[in-house]
Parts: sequence; structure tokens; C-alpha cells
Amino acid sequence: SEALASAAKILKDQLSVFITFEDKEDYYPPEEIEESVMARPEQNPNLYRLVDELELSVRSANCLRTANIRLIGELVQKTEAELLKTKNFGRKSLLEIKEILADMGLGLGMHLENFPDPKLEEKYKKGVSKK
Repeated sequence: SEALASAAKILKDQLSVFITFEDKEDYYPPEEIEESVMARPEQNPNLYRLVDELELSVRSANCLRTANIRLIGELVQKTEAELLKTKNFGRKSLLEIKEILADMGLGLGMHLENFPDPKLEEKYKKGVSKK
């Protein structure tokens, strides 16, 4: 039964790239969707980590760099559709990123209020300029 559950999860993950956000609105009231994707940056410190710290494949990391996505908080605000429009970014990269974000309690398409926090933004800029 564990193998069947694992196979079902893999199949669900593979097919999830074909499900559009509009389809989900048919099943969930808009209030629930809004509440589930809203987050406050101070609730998850991972949002201020650099995407370079994630153990991504070279292709995924290069695609995010090309799209000028530096912080995990910037990444989670992107939708699946936006990421798939990035040059050389495909379904495999999308699934890889979704899995890593899920392990951190995050997901794509989140709305972050006041991100990045101005106090931490200056610290982030200093860290980038040293590279």
C-alpha cells in the first residue's frame, strides 16, 4: 500500500503542471484560496534565504538567475505559469522547485505583504554586492 501511495503522489505531481489555477477556483471558495496563499514574511525566515542556498539542479539555478530571482521570497510569489515562461525552464525544474518549497512549508503563487522588509532589504543588498 505504501508503494501505491508513492506512485499516486508521483502521478499527482507529474499531472499538476496541467492543472490551471482557474480550475482550482471551481473547487475552493475564493476566500479559502486567498487565505491559503497569503503569508507574512516574518512568519517564515526561509523567505529571506538566497535561492543559491537551495540544492537545485544547475539548469533550475541558472533559470532562476536569468529571471533575476534572488530570494526564496521572490520565488514563491511567482506562479507556475510565470516560471514556465522563463527560458529553458520546464516541468522537471518546476517539480523540483515545488518539492523543495513544500519541504519548507512554502509554495508558488503566494502573496507576501511588505516583502522584502525594508530593514532586511538593505542587509540583503550588502550581501549580494560582495559577490
